[in-house]
Amino acid sequence: MDGKHRYGARMSPSRWIVAAAMACGGMWFLAMQPVSADVPASKESSLIAAFRRVEVASVSDALEQLTGKRMYMSHRMTPIFVTKFAGFARTVQLKKDEGNNDPAALSGMLSAIDEGPADSVYVMAVEDGGDIAGMGGLMGTAMAARGYSGAVIDGGVRDVAYLRKIGFPVYATGIVPSTSVRHYRFAGGQIPIVCDGVTVNPGDIVVADSDGIAVVPRARAAEVLALAEQMDFKEHSMYPVIEKLKSIQEAVKQFGRL
Repeated sequence: MDGKHRYGARMSPSRWIVAAAMACGGMWFLAMQPVSADVPASKESSLIAAFRRVEVASVSDALEQLTGKRMYMSHRMTPIFVTKFAGFARTVQLKKDEGNNDPAALSGMLSAIDEGPADSVYVMAVEDGGDIAGMGGLMGTAMAARGYSGAVIDGGVRDVAYLRKIGFPVYATGIVPSTSVRHYRFAGGQIPIVCDGVTVNPGDIVVADSDGIAVVPRARAAEVLALAEQMDFKEHSMYPVIEKLKSIQEAVKQFGRL
């Protein structure tokens, strides 16, 4: 299934496999260990694979504890289908330029897509773009073909039926039929941008799931991941304890996690 889930959105869940047969006191047993469904090709892809396994809520909490800042996007950003992804931010800014007839006004936007590597997340800020589609099916097809993890648009999205058909995940402020052609101009790529109130730098790690989107500064990625993994482990361990004791207070006392 190429690490895909509902609607084909990319993800890399862990799975348990037989790792080795080991001898102990004349007895043979099978050692089990978790491995990624996709073998990481590099340290960076391994990092992204790990972020795909943690919950965005835990990443958001870890970021707040470590940085003291809000690094999550608001409820305005909604997915076109249920999804989970992570990848390195590839940023694009569009500025209003009403009525322009410049055929090259948006060429930089297209170049930014074609130059992006696998595991990228296309992050676009469209100035006052709630009623303008920042991307659609053609751009989504190119991103999917290049192995992008997904797209986050502070603005609208269109061609949603086709994007769902090919399983390319997009978060946006809404679904609209409009075009940016002759209304907007490319204002920069691979630059710091503000997307739904959150500063996103090129190369930052963008994580998304059913709870929303969080942005991890690349320099803090390792420590944020470690803390988020701890939080996930505690929370998932608490569920059966709460069910057994029928008390969330007792579980919080035991695990120190809420």
